[in-house]
Amino acid sequence: MGAREVLEFVKIEHTLFSLPFVLIGYVLAHNQFMDELSSQKFGTDIIWILIAAVGARGLAMALNRIIDRDIDALNPRTENRHLVSGAMSMNTAWILSSIFLVMLLVGAWQLNEVALMMAWLPVLVFVIYPYTKRYTWLCHFWLGLCLALAPAGAWVAVTADVHGWAAITGIHDGYTGLLWYPTIFFISLGVTFWIASFDINYARMDIKSDRESGIQSFPSRFSETATTRTSIQLTLLWFACFAISDPMDEIWFLAAAGLMSVLNIAVILARDRLEDFQTTLFRVSMLTGWALLAAIMMIEPTVDGLLD
Repeated sequence: MGAREVLEFVKIEHTLFSLPFVLIGYVLAHNQFMDELSSQKFGTDIIWILIAAVGARGLAMALNRIIDRDIDALNPRTENRHLVSGAMSMNTAWILSSIFLVMLLVGAWQLNEVALMMAWLPVLVFVIYPYTKRYTWLCHFWLGLCLALAPAGAWVAVTADVHGWAAITGIHDGYTGLLWYPTIFFISLGVTFWIASFDINYARMDIKSDRESGIQSFPSRFSETATTRTSIQLTLLWFACFAISDPMDEIWFLAAAGLMSVLNIAVILARDRLEDFQTTLFRVSMLTGWALLAAIMMIEPTVDGLLD
């Protein structure tokens, strides 16, 4: 089993969805607490955050492949995946899962106590996700929650350097107030809706197989028209969340969110006219996070802080 097979197993290209939001959470925390952060600690934080994020992403995909192997075997689109075809053994898959878990824990440990003590949360969310699709079409929103932990986790990792557990509880030395509300809350909520919108369209490829296997995806439960209509509504919801969060009231972030929401809706509406709808939607959806990150980077305190 070589590096190429491992990267294919965890679908490394899907990291492009979560990575920009990890970085968004990181720079938002820097902007919010730049006067209190140690410049040396801030510089090393990004390394450990990325290690933890890669570990979390790999663990999520490995667990999904392990738990879903029987379902994948019944689906013509997924019957050639590594565990189904025998290209990878279950023992190897569990070893990879352990390696990714160690990366997550070591990264969190090197950040601070809060990050380490909260590392159980993404692991639990990842384990639950594959089972949700067996019972409810709300599984798409649970997947959105999995990725919503990316900006929230990075933000907490940096903020806890200054405020400890108050980064989550808001209670510290007589001070009471939720530090994560509204900005990072609405960023994470927007990510939930954004991924849900993408995923219900992605699930269109498996409607027949899902119905035969009893998988409760939105397209298999409802009509194609309902899928299109709901994904557009979810796109408007994630735009509203990003607009409400609008870091430091900067027009760049609002403009980026508006532009990408229009592009996503245009692709969804043009589904029947596109030669490869899924690839186009993947690229536009992936670009959404990077466009928002670019907008965040245009906020002056971020630029100044990273250049100092």
